[in-house]
Amino acid sequence: MGSRGDATEGADRPAPTQGRGTATATYHGGVQTTLVTSGATESVDTLIRTLDLRGRHLEHRELRGVVPRAELDVEAALAIVRPICDDVRARGVAAVLDATERFDGVRLTHPRVPSQALVDALATLDPAVRAALEESIRRARLVHADQRRTDSRVQVVPGGSVTERWVPVERVGLYVPGGLAVYPSSVVMNVVPAQEAGVEQIVVTSPAQKDFDGLPHPTILAACALLGVQEVYAVGGAQAVAMLAYGARDEDGTLVVPSVDIVTGPGNIYVAAAKRLLKGVIGIDSEAGPTEIGILADDTAVPAEVAADLISQAEHDPMAGAVLITPSTRLADAVVAELTRQVATTKHSERVTTALSGPQSAIVLVDDLEAGMQVVDAYAAEHLEIHTVDARERAARVRNAGAVFVGRWAPVSLGDYCAGSNHVLPTGGCACHSGGLSVQTFLRGIHVVDYDEQALSDVAHHVVALANAEDLPAHGDAVTVRFPATPSAPRSAAAPAPAP
Repeated sequence: MGSRGDATEGADRPAPTQGRGTATATYHGGVQTTLVTSGATESVDTLIRTLDLRGRHLEHRELRGVVPRAELDVEAALAIVRPICDDVRARGVAAVLDATERFDGVRLTHPRVPSQALVDALATLDPAVRAALEESIRRARLVHADQRRTDSRVQVVPGGSVTERWVPVERVGLYVPGGLAVYPSSVVMNVVPAQEAGVEQIVVTSPAQKDFDGLPHPTILAACALLGVQEVYAVGGAQAVAMLAYGARDEDGTLVVPSVDIVTGPGNIYVAAAKRLLKGVIGIDSEAGPTEIGILADDTAVPAEVAADLISQAEHDPMAGAVLITPSTRLADAVVAELTRQVATTKHSERVTTALSGPQSAIVLVDDLEAGMQVVDAYAAEHLEIHTVDARERAARVRNAGAVFVGRWAPVSLGDYCAGSNHVLPTGGCACHSGGLSVQTFLRGIHVVDYDEQALSDVAHHVVALANAEDLPAHGDAVTVRFPATPSAPRSAAAPAPAP
């Protein structure tokens, strides 16, 4: 799950930058244009464009330059979030409360959600929603519990071993968006892997909502209560990330919010910018840009289902990406017809239309499925669905994707809620080098080196040789100082017979 249209810090949005690469694009409705580095000319009366790559043989790097992408400028957002973060660092809780009033229109007296509010939210939760959350939690635990690594010990030589211990971080901050929609599922996806990793202190923060007396949405609070999370803050946007990174004190110097080790979870561009700015002060999972779906499909795909899946992600955010990759013009035309029909009746029609008609969305025509696989790996989608006659085999060959959904019975919506997989995934092509949120996000590998005297003696001459080769003789001295006499013979050598 990428950013979810979090409305906090909605003011002062920077203008987006334009376009990537060059490729021919034909818009359904007969409008034709060319994408260039300064941006794509768009027709206001078309729903989604077609990017025709047939007959073109582009290398991987070239394909990465022409596949559809959301237009984000995190660097521009940094200029907006930097003074907010600096203010939180300097003034603590007062700055957090001021920023919350400025961006969310709510004046809080304290950032922490009262314990009773969590109890009340769970007590009034719709039974059907509670049952769904409980099942989502159960399935997520099954998957994430199996991710927990165990310590491993390697006997390198007699008397010398290296053990790798997997140790959870002590305290984590989990960000849950609260802008255009409500995301209790993001509570589940953040909290469960942290709990399975063994994290002792788990903090959730989500924007204050005017409609709920300055508290986060009650469904988010209920999800926290179900998972046993008691430390919850009504803070969103960059100020939330800064609060978690630096900690926050009251005016009298009392520590109100202790700092955390890692911040995870999706958010808007300002949350992403704050995570980039504060990376190093804290660990982060990823910057998480707008959500996206890629679908590789052939003539066996069901057009109505493909269209519905594209719409399902487009409804998250006007900047959400929806991309169909296919060699079939027949399927492309049928999907466009279905999009036109379904978008007209979906609840968030305006938002979906904006997402589908933006430069981040397209129907990409390719020569064949093999060429489609190359586009798939270049796009490196957050969510990738495969609707082909050989879907399982093709899924096994995908190199770059946040998560892969195989066939018509595994839509992305299943993964968003109840597959057991995690929906906090890399976006913007970052799946070519990063993976999704998991138990490993919250664990650190620590090597424990344990050598006895003989084991060190046996390898001392190698250490000295390498230290001298790097002109770092003190490294070698740190070994030889332990052996003032000539090092004893290697353990494997036969001992000389005693003199008669």
